[in-house]
Amino acid sequence: MMVTSASNIPHCSYSPFPIINKQIHPQSWGNGNPSLSLKQAMKPSSCTFSNEPQISFIDAEEKRRFKWVEIGPGITEEQRQAIDKLPFKMTKRCKALMKQIICFNPEKGSLEDLLGAWVNVMKPRRSDWLVVLKELKIMEHPLYFQVAEIALLEETFEANIRDYTKIIHGYGKQNRLREAENILDAMKRRGFICDQVTLTTMVHMYSKAGNLKLAEDTFEEIKLLGQQLDKRSYGAMIMAYIRAGMPEQGEGLLKEMDNLEIYAGSEVYKALLRAYSTNGDTDGAQRVFGAIQLAGISPDAKLCGLLINAYQVAGQSEEARVAFENMRRAGLEPSDKCVALVLAAYEKQNKLNKALEFLMDLERDGIVVGKEASSILAQWFKKLGVVEQVEQVLREFAAK
Repeated sequence: MMVTSASNIPHCSYSPFPIINKQIHPQSWGNGNPSLSLKQAMKPSSCTFSNEPQISFIDAEEKRRFKWVEIGPGITEEQRQAIDKLPFKMTKRCKALMKQIICFNPEKGSLEDLLGAWVNVMKPRRSDWLVVLKELKIMEHPLYFQVAEIALLEETFEANIRDYTKIIHGYGKQNRLREAENILDAMKRRGFICDQVTLTTMVHMYSKAGNLKLAEDTFEEIKLLGQQLDKRSYGAMIMAYIRAGMPEQGEGLLKEMDNLEIYAGSEVYKALLRAYSTNGDTDGAQRVFGAIQLAGISPDAKLCGLLINAYQVAGQSEEARVAFENMRRAGLEPSDKCVALVLAAYEKQNKLNKALEFLMDLERDGIVVGKEASSILAQWFKKLGVVEQVEQVLREFAAK
């Protein structure tokens, strides 16, 4: 709308409308002095009479600052290569936005305006948004999270609770705790109710951040939902206890799961066994090793190695040898790591004769001692001051 003032109409330097003579963006609302009253805002700074007509433009709706212009040849080589790598089957609508994001320059407008222009020009559907977000994630593009957060507010995206959970999970993987919590708060403000999946994601995040208290509080919040906890929720809390150096509490949850006939993933069992193994807690390691088999998980050389290591750390060489032989009787091929652990257990107790007997048994059964086990022997023999014997042993192992 155009307004013309004649010479007999006073012209004032203020305007009671924020969109007259000055471009105001919604983002800036509320950034001024909150105590400014309507009366103060309407107070003119000066009034003058002028014989010249004054023209003001009043926009019914503020226009986007970003002007949609197709990407031309004036781009960098890196940008051109990134554009060339876009999937051939990607729709023109999605590819148009991807090009704009790849070549995005904040000096030409905000990212919000760019996405708003895309919505106005291209009329995308939810499927288009998902394709763009997936490609940005694959590219590990630095604007991925910003685009994802802006998309949550766009009607054409049709955001649901899983969209929020994905962003929270992504921030959690990067240990960006504050950003993840901000998304969770925004989700609640917009009327979404936290479910077990979202809260489990938060437990994972707090666990990785080393914040056991928040992990426990969130786990209790999951229980208050009144639903049966699944193995992911239990697993997340068990991992939190393991990271906090409290494997016993984690094992307690594992037993609770067994009573409910819920079985954790193999990675949880392995992590718990590793925790006991590292501490030299042979009883705990043996219990978890037994639980692994009861859960229907077949032990491999790595799992057996963790059990052997528990005995090695505890200085129980004979038990380490028994665990090694049990592995062989179960039909598992012993790894060089397992052989090295048994030798290390013998070295810890200075049982050289037992170690040599062990090596002869391996040679008789056709088991070749590898690099790691040979290194244990070399270090041990050097401590004993028998350098010539070391060189002879190493030559024999190399010849095999």
